[in-house]
Amino acid sequence: MGLITETEAYIGGEDLACHAKAGRTIRTEPMYGPPGLAYIYFTYGNHWMLNAVTEVEGFPAAVLIRAIQPIEGIEVMMERRQGRDTFGPGKLTQALGITKSENYADLTEPASSLRIEAGQVVPDKSVTIGPRVGLNKTPEPWLSMPWRFLVNNWRLVTSL
Repeated sequence: MGLITETEAYIGGEDLACHAKAGRTIRTEPMYGPPGLAYIYFTYGNHWMLNAVTEVEGFPAAVLIRAIQPIEGIEVMMERRQGRDTFGPGKLTQALGITKSENYADLTEPASSLRIEAGQVVPDKSVTIGPRVGLNKTPEPWLSMPWRFLVNNWRLVTSL
């Protein structure tokens, strides 16, 4: 378990950085579901990515969970990551043991194997907003959209 510390938003088929730009496919189908679903995909041939679907059913949008600050289960995360940090979307899913099997998980359901719960309030002054990262081939204005959110100096645990 951890506090979400970094996210990026991807909104609709017109967002040329969003997977929905290719239309409704087997891969993107979860993005068209109701808000609160997990959209998990494989990238770069070796990383799972965790996203939370955010808009009304039928409109494809999701938030990529890029990093967490671990607060429970740290030993397991450290073992999975061989003592390395969880700051990065591929590192995060490895630390949490997230795979394709959680695709379509209801992130709002308490009994779900994967869920997002309300947590600590983060003051606005502790959040940096900027462009999404790793979108080298994405044209403007989508390349520079300020849809990345990073919590600064929010370290509850410093052992990772």
